Amino acid sequence: MVKYTSIMKLKMVVFLVLDAQIYVMNWKKKLCNINKMIYLFIGFSISVSGCKDSKAKKTSRVESLPYFNEATFTPHWLTPGSQEEKEFHVIPDFTLVNQLGDTITNRTFDNKIYVTDFFFTTCPGICPKMTANMSKLQKEFKEDSTILLLSHSVTPEYDSIPVLQKYAKEKKIIDNKWHLVTGDRKQIYDLGRNHYFVEEDLGVEKDEDDFLHTENFLLIDKNKHIRGIYNGLNRASIAQLIIDVNTLKSEK
Repeated sequence: MVKYTSIMKLKMVVFLVLDAQIYVMNWKKKLCNINKMIYLFIGFSISVSGCKDSKAKKTSRVESLPYFNEATFTPHWLTPGSQEEKEFHVIPDFTLVNQLGDTITNRTFDNKIYVTDFFFTTCPGICPKMTANMSKLQKEFKEDSTILLLSHSVTPEYDSIPVLQKYAKEKKIIDNKWHLVTGDRKQIYDLGRNHYFVEEDLGVEKDEDDFLHTENFLLIDKNKHIRGIYNGLNRASIAQLIIDVNTLKSEK
């Protein structure tokens, strides 16, 4: 009887711990949603206050975009060119290889705005839709040399240069406009999880060996700061991404 009671007490403790973890995770998600709602409200307020400017009204709901530096994507409003902005989180140096066999580094994107995602060529699920939406961005900014696209393979052991070349040809990807990159798996996963925060999984710890798979697109400015996260499967989100790219283009 004593042994049975002890087991029941242990089970109760386990259930309480699990309930507490779920409660914390739910509140983290709620706080994240609240932050995003505040971001949208601020953006709406700015766009209303500036409604007399018809040109600005057509290009963006806000005059500037927030900065992000961690996985909750809490917005930070900084002044471009300020010391605070200069010391803010940036995408670190990396060395990868694109579909042409060219070395691609952080320097490739100096003074460029770029949109980035993570995919793999044999993906039967979300990747085809993501690639289709990246193609829309390629078409939208085809003639603008200041806008680039960057897609990281999350299966670099399979996605070799010839495989990426074939994929690029099939998807009508413009070389040097849209870089499909492969390389060291550990480096790619580290970039995705620890620097782009691309998975955005609140409260879920991921081991470095866990498969990285997400529909998110990230918008990176000319100084390597994260300025937006978007659902790469959602038409409205892609439309907003295009607007936000134009906002960054006008940022001084």
